[in-house]
Amino acid sequence: MCDWNKKLVIGVSSRALFDLTSENEIFEKEGIDAYCRYQMEHEDEILKKGPGFGLIEALLKVNELPGMEDRVEVIIMSHNSPDTSLRVFNTIKHYGLNISRAVLASGASLAPYLNAFKTDLFLSAYEEDVAQAIDSGVAAGIICCDTNKEYDSDAPVGQIRIAFDGDAVLFNEESQLIYDEFGLKAFEQNEEANANNPLPAGPFAHFLHTISDLQREFPPMESPIRTAIVTARSAPAHERVIRTLRAWNVRIDEAFFLGGISKAEILKAFGAHIFFDDQVANTAPASEVVPSARVPYRRKRK
Repeated sequence: MCDWNKKLVIGVSSRALFDLTSENEIFEKEGIDAYCRYQMEHEDEILKKGPGFGLIEALLKVNELPGMEDRVEVIIMSHNSPDTSLRVFNTIKHYGLNISRAVLASGASLAPYLNAFKTDLFLSAYEEDVAQAIDSGVAAGIICCDTNKEYDSDAPVGQIRIAFDGDAVLFNEESQLIYDEFGLKAFEQNEEANANNPLPAGPFAHFLHTISDLQREFPPMESPIRTAIVTARSAPAHERVIRTLRAWNVRIDEAFFLGGISKAEILKAFGAHIFFDDQVANTAPASEVVPSARVPYRRKRK
């Protein structure tokens, strides 16, 4: 029997894993019947790689490391019906991805199945699915589907690199809301006054803990996953972040306190397989250089 509690479980939608841009346009313009008919008529045609392909491929490589057999589980979680799923599975086989499990919900909500499979991370192109996942306590991101951008997913898969924003991603949104309402000075004063008080956990805190636990199974410089926090914070607001991660007893390999400058070039230099941020103003330019996903954490509080 499969012990899900010992796995790193990633749920990914077919549209996040593969390029289904034209198929999605058929769905939006012509409806579900036309979409289903098209998928069945083209089920032997291989789909192109999508924005989440490189991350998923790299994560599955962890299972090939000594002692890591079956440690990472990737599950296709889709609104597709079983009848329209053959094209996706044919494409999975074509690319040699070790993915055997799927949730095919025929338009129903995917949220109940995320916790049923002990999902640690969910990637989708649909905001409502991602928002429901976060409401259910699962780390989730709306992957940026830039139809004009092809990432170098054919490059040799090495160390997996995952980058996170801080506020409203790893941490909750309380400090961000102070900045939004009262400005930078009030934000910095609050963070300096609370430097010794750990920030409350955000939607990706548990995912970071899970990755950190996996990293501890390797010597420090041999971990298959490397993490970074890439935040608009700068001194003096940096101290609370460092003390929070120390209090959580989690590992972050690299930290960038950028003081509001663009994150894109830093993420490119880091070589992120994916970057998680809560603001379109950051994920849009970042997605020009690395796969990126928006975390709609504050959506449920409006």
